[in-house]
Amino acid sequence: MATTTAEHALGHRLDEAAELCEQQGVRFTDLRRGILALILAAPGPIGAYDLLDQLRATRRGAAPPTVYRALDFLRAQGLIHKVERLNAFVGCPDVGRHAHPVQFLICRDCGGVEELEDGAIQQAVQAAAARHGFTPALTTIEVEGTCAACAPIATGALPA
Repeated sequence: MATTTAEHALGHRLDEAAELCEQQGVRFTDLRRGILALILAAPGPIGAYDLLDQLRATRRGAAPPTVYRALDFLRAQGLIHKVERLNAFVGCPDVGRHAHPVQFLICRDCGGVEELEDGAIQQAVQAAAARHGFTPALTTIEVEGTCAACAPIATGALPA
């Protein structure tokens, strides 16, 4: 059976994750790989219990702690991000190559999430915090609104 482009891309991302874990001296178990694959293959952010439901198709004894431990591991390695507003997870497009502040654009119409990496936003947060004598350890900014694809629908305009 031929491999599709999407399957090839997913396999490549999983291989990159395995390589990163090896470089960091941590175990990228079959379970962790499987959960990352489910997150990367999801059409949008996916919640822990949705992951559990999918995982049970291949691992009947899977329980919530199994999923949460794997999610904690994947987050710690920089392979996924948690979208707090949605209580769901998305793959990091940078495959954990570097730590970075996260900014998300969340479409309230279609539920799509786009990750940004805008240094100006991070610098503005750092400067504002410093003015108050505060040192941020983690910055995640989530902006809810309407994505470009949904904007014509939301305004009633017809796409060109």
